[in-house]
Amino acid sequence: MTQLLISVTSAKEAQIALENGADFIDLKDPAKGALGALPLATILEIVSYVKVASNSDYKLTSATIGDLPMQPQLIAEQVAQLATTGVDIIKVGFFDTGESGPSDYESCLSAMAPLAKNGLKLIAVLFAENKYPCDLISSIKNAGFYGVMLDTAIKNGATFLDYFSEQEIRHLSENVSVHNLIFGLAGSLAIQHVAKIKEFNPSYMGFRGGVCVDNLRVFELDSVKIRAIRKLL
Repeated sequence: MTQLLISVTSAKEAQIALENGADFIDLKDPAKGALGALPLATILEIVSYVKVASNSDYKLTSATIGDLPMQPQLIAEQVAQLATTGVDIIKVGFFDTGESGPSDYESCLSAMAPLAKNGLKLIAVLFAENKYPCDLISSIKNAGFYGVMLDTAIKNGATFLDYFSEQEIRHLSENVSVHNLIFGLAGSLAIQHVAKIKEFNPSYMGFRGGVCVDNLRVFELDSVKIRAIRKLL
């Protein structure tokens, strides 16, 4: 069954997400970009809260390292630092590398491979606006990653469905599945998208703006919207 990921900014929001059916508690600061990072102290507080609050029915936590350039040493250092908080999954954005191209992705994967192979669960976040090498999923798998997520870098209300055909999304989903990676879909998603996105068989769907007051990702969570999506899933 497709699981529900809710992005939160505080322990209070984590409580709202858990009480209304979230399977994943994702930690990020929506005011700081697509994958804005929260302070380490805040992440530690939320992770500790989720571990206690979910009790025997433990819910996974994930967190982002921020909107960082594709610089191997910088990214590896941020991943290692974030791991000290005890968060279960670390999300790394594969942002546009400009003219330098695929080599930057490969060098970053090489830098993170020892961390992944030492037990860290890493998810590569790809962006619908970007073009990626056709063999990138294979490289992500070879680096020991836990999963792949498709998101949007520009939060203007457009979803990945505005950039890809249904056939292209199914192909990506199948490619990720063949490599035994978990697959997440997110990016300006709201309740009206749930039925369509379920057809692509993602491991989880991620929500922030679509479950906030007035559908604005920097506003507080709306428990009614979370429960409604939970029922559809």
